[in-house]
Amino acid sequence: MRVAVLKPWHVLAVGLFGAIAIGAQAPPASVRLTATTQNVSGAGEAIKITISNWSTDMQKDEMIAAWTRTNVAAAPAAEGRGTRGGRGAGGGRGGRGGRGAPEAAAGADAPAPDIPPDPDAVDPDSPAFRFGRGGARGGGGDAPAATPEAGLAAALKKAPSLGTLWTSETVGYSVKFAYRETLQGGGERITLLTERRVGTWSNLWTPTVNAPAMDYPFSIIEFRLNAAGAGEGRGAVVGKVAIDSQAKTIALDSYNTLPVIFKGVKRQG
Repeated sequence: MRVAVLKPWHVLAVGLFGAIAIGAQAPPASVRLTATTQNVSGAGEAIKITISNWSTDMQKDEMIAAWTRTNVAAAPAAEGRGTRGGRGAGGGRGGRGGRGAPEAAAGADAPAPDIPPDPDAVDPDSPAFRFGRGGARGGGGDAPAATPEAGLAAALKKAPSLGTLWTSETVGYSVKFAYRETLQGGGERITLLTERRVGTWSNLWTPTVNAPAMDYPFSIIEFRLNAAGAGEGRGAVVGKVAIDSQAKTIALDSYNTLPVIFKGVKRQG
């Protein structure tokens, strides 16, 4: 039997190929941010953020599309539900319409099957899921949202979790959108959207400065870091959502005019 002899360059080639294959399959390294709050009622609170993945171009487009749906009516779904309510009177769908008033009266106190679940219920893919499953994914179903806020909130609920923002609260906030842009000089701009409004479970996030209030069911946060990975962040509870047409992404409106909410931001990883 002839035994094949591997030459040194064969061994080196195999090793390099294996290293490349492993590297291609390895998941992206997590990015960790730490900061301290200011200009809110609980100033001095330590914040930790872990980002496991960045949003894709497709996910960016989905968020923009959700926010810009400003003139969409949700009438079709409502009309469908209305016709169901009239089946008894009109005698539609065979015997179902002939059940009569006694049955309707008996079910008067029962919740209608089309009533949307509590929008504040905990989402199953949120870190808060340990507190019990709610019906956060319910609501309008496929019905389009009537406002930009509702459209973006619905898109965030459907999006995969890309990380978590942790405060002193027991429950963390699921990051559903994470965008990173390299700035001149080697710095970074990082924009995050959390599925829930930061401060939902505490009274530590009331703004103590005069700034445009954020009344969304979610939060948008933007960090500006230098080449060394240090900087500050704004948003969370003040500011508004905007579309950055140049970067083609969701952004925090008028970043430079807003108060700093996250100071001493440091990136690790």
